[in-house]
Amino acid sequence: MTYKLFLNLSGVILAFITLKFCCPKDNNLEIFAFNDIKEFRLQNQDSLHTIVVNRDITVDNYFQYLDSLVKAYNAFMPYKLSEHLLVRHNPWIIDTLQNTDYYRNIAKDSFVYNQKKMIALPKGNVIGIPNVLQVNKLSSAFKKTRLDINIPEYKLRIFQDSILLHEFSVRVGRDEKKYLKMAGREQDLRTKTGKGIIVGHVKNPDYYNPVDGRQYHVTRRDDEKITKLPQIPFIETEINGVRNGQLIHPTTNQNTLGKAYSNGCIGTKEADAWVIYYYTPIGTKINIRYDLNVVDAFGDSNNLQDVYKYKQRD
Repeated sequence: MTYKLFLNLSGVILAFITLKFCCPKDNNLEIFAFNDIKEFRLQNQDSLHTIVVNRDITVDNYFQYLDSLVKAYNAFMPYKLSEHLLVRHNPWIIDTLQNTDYYRNIAKDSFVYNQKKMIALPKGNVIGIPNVLQVNKLSSAFKKTRLDINIPEYKLRIFQDSILLHEFSVRVGRDEKKYLKMAGREQDLRTKTGKGIIVGHVKNPDYYNPVDGRQYHVTRRDDEKITKLPQIPFIETEINGVRNGQLIHPTTNQNTLGKAYSNGCIGTKEADAWVIYYYTPIGTKINIRYDLNVVDAFGDSNNLQDVYKYKQRD
């Protein structure tokens, strides 16, 4: 379908834009973010732009909707907008996405079989479009943001310069070697240490068992209930210049957090994964370390368990 949008720029220039969008996942649902433009006045770089969401946007259509918004505005804005800039300018979106976490809903006695059908953007909510000054401020913050992961501490932290913004519990790779069909060889499952950057986001990940290579679509939760798998982005890392498939992604079994349990990836809560994703655009720096001696929030020194038994091997 073709949608035609007229925009009044500075009250003088009339712009005519024809764009085509479709929803490949549901042909009965047409998502045109342009229908939701409530006001667009570009009188100067500090103009206020707001969009009212005119229908409930579910998780499975969320990224397409945001991509439509970004593409529309980037056709004529004097600066480049991105999904990460847009959402960080509207932190309520992250809060709403966090509330699609399976375990948050179970805590409220609400069982959710398919999180993809939960509402990510409720009808009537307002999305603000950042101006150039706000975009520059957020872009500067992104450049100063880094991830820090300490394996034996089972912690992932987000820093902006030296300021701690967020701290999350994670799970890490198991201390063993195992043949993985997807790799075609025996793999050391320990999470690799080193410095690097975020190089990719997988917004609609497929789930495969790395041991046998089989794809799966449902998961057994900690409460033994079966649900469909969520659609939460996986974050791809490059450590020491190598892309070894070591991802940061949510786990559907949060009882495994604080343990060496995975096949090498860093696992998080579903709610935490949304926060991490929106603080780590591509290019964000990351440091994965193995420090056994740490100082807690009270200034006390603690010696952590040598989960990978590096001291014994030495």
